[in-house]
Amino acid sequence: MDPVHALRDARPTPFWLEDPGRPDADSALVGDTRCDLLVVGGGYSGLWTALIAKERDPSRDVVLIEAKEIGWAASGRNGGFCAASLTHGLGNGLERWPDEMAALEQLGARNLQSIEDAVTTYGIDCDWERTGELDVATEPYQVEELHEFYETARQYGDYEFLDADAVRAQVDSPTYLGALWDKDGVAMVHPAKLAWGLKRACADLGVRIHEHTPALDLAETGGGMAVRTPYGRVAARRVALGTNVFPSLVKRIRPYTVPVYDYALMTEPLTDAQLASVGWQGRQGIGDSANQFHYYRISADNRILWGGYDAIYHYGAKVRAEYDQRPETYRTLARHFFRTFPQLDGLRFTHAWGGAIDTCTRFSAFFDTAYHGKVALAAGYTGLGVGATRFGAEVMLDLLAGKPTERTALDMVRRKPLPFPPEPVRWAGIGLTKWSLDRADRNAGRRNLWLKTMDKLGLGFDS
Repeated sequence: MDPVHALRDARPTPFWLEDPGRPDADSALVGDTRCDLLVVGGGYSGLWTALIAKERDPSRDVVLIEAKEIGWAASGRNGGFCAASLTHGLGNGLERWPDEMAALEQLGARNLQSIEDAVTTYGIDCDWERTGELDVATEPYQVEELHEFYETARQYGDYEFLDADAVRAQVDSPTYLGALWDKDGVAMVHPAKLAWGLKRACADLGVRIHEHTPALDLAETGGGMAVRTPYGRVAARRVALGTNVFPSLVKRIRPYTVPVYDYALMTEPLTDAQLASVGWQGRQGIGDSANQFHYYRISADNRILWGGYDAIYHYGAKVRAEYDQRPETYRTLARHFFRTFPQLDGLRFTHAWGGAIDTCTRFSAFFDTAYHGKVALAAGYTGLGVGATRFGAEVMLDLLAGKPTERTALDMVRRKPLPFPPEPVRWAGIGLTKWSLDRADRNAGRRNLWLKTMDKLGLGFDS
């Protein structure tokens, strides 16, 4: 069957957000209010910040405002991988903070365990499965690279190198030539259910939540801050910004991130026979080793989410609802899916969606304060924010408290990445980088002069 025919019934909406357990939105803020801490943004970044703030000090008055609904953006439409890595993978971290990697990996492992503990403590039903992740090689040169990297990775965690027979015994694809299995550093999760569960936990602890309440501007006033909303105003002693891909209220931060659009498909549930033909009894998450990589995983009801490959940047760093759909990418993803799993010919896709991710030139979160330490922010998670946002929340609260901690002492926290250049240089540079990454994938991984130069400068564009 032509792979494109598998898209004929795909609904243009995120699978996760269609769950019948989706809660009703809380009322918008009307009138003026005061609080100790205002959290702007109702994705993971804001939710974790509000929750941990109340855990640290139950008497603290916390308000959270969200422009639309809790978890509607990246937190409710991602791939459902919750990784321990705080650095967008061990390799990226070693390139940037080699002297801190042992500490960063330990903090990341503790952070992932803290998320798992919160899921248990607050009774969050979010299909949590600590299954790990397979990084699969689909080209001969990638096998060599993975085996070489395994010797480094095993010093930091529970990794196993799998040859072609071993990986195909785990998950059967004719494209697999080997894999590196991170056994404990990644969990699978229903991302929207996690966001909704965090919302309920915050409310139970006394956080005042207002949805459909965008923050229009931020200003210093007396000893605190004021945020104006369409129908009211919040006066707060401190403010934490978790707006990520959307333009920061601290305008000098805006050049440090760009929005890129990522896309995914979800299949119908596999039959027992279809599932048996693939294997996947370990239910790991999977990503391939290309620059333009795919990520995929199996859901609680045995659907396959298949995403990645294309990462689309629009001139001027625009974030628009119409960019959430891209049929040409869906066609490409469908072809790649059936090339990977030809035994699933005839399987249909039920959902096709996209959304914006904020990325920065170092591919992992950065942090800053503004207005004499009364405002803290975190941004730039580059697609690994499901787990790392909890760490980012702790960093923001540490910074607002003004007390040195193990986290705030990190070079990763103290320094920001290089900003992106202005347009049209930004658009041209990202386009050239994408072209070069695709060329490297087709040329045994060999990086051209442009990519080597970007590597030396610490700049780049992650697919």
